[in-house]
Amino acid sequence: MHSLNHDHTGARIKRLRLERHLTQRALCDLSQIPYSTLTKTEQGILPASPHLIGAVARALRVEVATVTGQPYLAELRQDELDILIQPIREALDLFDLGADPDITPRPGELLRDDAEGFHASVRAGLIKQTAAQLPGLVAEATTAAHQEETTEGWMILASLYRTAYDVASKLGYLDLATIALDRMEWAAQRASSPVVGGMYRYMRALTYLRAGQYRTGDRIIQMGLSALDQEEPGRVRDAVTGQLNLGAAVLAGRAQDRNRAEGHLAEAGRLAERTGEAADVHWLAFGPTNVSVHRVSVLAELDEYGAAAETGAKLVIPRDWPASRRSHHFAEVARAQMWTGALDDAFSNLLRARKAAPQQARYHQTVRETYDGLEAAKRQLPDSFLSYGSWLGA
Repeated sequence: MHSLNHDHTGARIKRLRLERHLTQRALCDLSQIPYSTLTKTEQGILPASPHLIGAVARALRVEVATVTGQPYLAELRQDELDILIQPIREALDLFDLGADPDITPRPGELLRDDAEGFHASVRAGLIKQTAAQLPGLVAEATTAAHQEETTEGWMILASLYRTAYDVASKLGYLDLATIALDRMEWAAQRASSPVVGGMYRYMRALTYLRAGQYRTGDRIIQMGLSALDQEEPGRVRDAVTGQLNLGAAVLAGRAQDRNRAEGHLAEAGRLAERTGEAADVHWLAFGPTNVSVHRVSVLAELDEYGAAAETGAKLVIPRDWPASRRSHHFAEVARAQMWTGALDDAFSNLLRARKAAPQQARYHQTVRETYDGLEAAKRQLPDSFLSYGSWLGA
């Protein structure tokens, strides 16, 4: 069940609820969502928060994507992005077939440089360009890894599987993102890399965050932290450990566990003091800026939207910070500002999210939910607001 142009998350929740012959009271009891919040969300008066979406998905026993309407197929077709997904699926299916006799892979250093370039492109928000070129490089790297059976070869392949995860998750193909993660773990095991294993568990935990399964996500984070004990001490281990703590902080925030969230943020902050800005470490963008950005996210997850909006507005993002991360942050701040009634400021940050990484913002769930919330407020907004909605497909 995918979104239509006139659809919104609240309407989909209502439709799913009625299909299961549930009253609003019954769904509230199952999901532990306040009655007034659910009714206003179904009516489109309130936007659906990530916590509500996860709780409703669990209660109705459906995937989160069914509630959010992802992937947004109409817009993907307009952008000719939908046709790029099947080749990625096919490339991921090659993982255990051995070397392809029809492929002569280039030297490892060239494959590694291309894989690094793909990470840079995704962080710059160039999703379509990356998605178009990814299947061919995955096929080439798969053959190279099987022919050489070296740590370097498996690391390159794991890196490309991670890029496939990034592309799939940003475009809303969450099932494909899960497959890419499985392939990443498969390659990481052959590379015997605790760092890549830790990164895999961080990204896997995010899938459980989206699904509203916070306890499972936290358990996966703890596994990742344990795996990193096998890595040599240093900046790389600190950066990946810090990123795992940031993921755990957001999980705890969405679970409304303030103490655990603050504890993980504090540990990440301590590690960031050691690493400094470490955007160069496995493209995690870890460092003091990322800790501050996650603090805004945690405050929002704890429903402290005023504090989140105030903290986010004061935060200065470095010019060289990845465009995809800047876009995500602006969307988070916009959501907090929308909840506090600062509608003009919220729309300004939606515009900033679009400017930073337009391909990402167009398919970003937070951007869409925030736009719906601003539209539902029915207050005077600039003419560019309607133009923005047309661009989103709303």
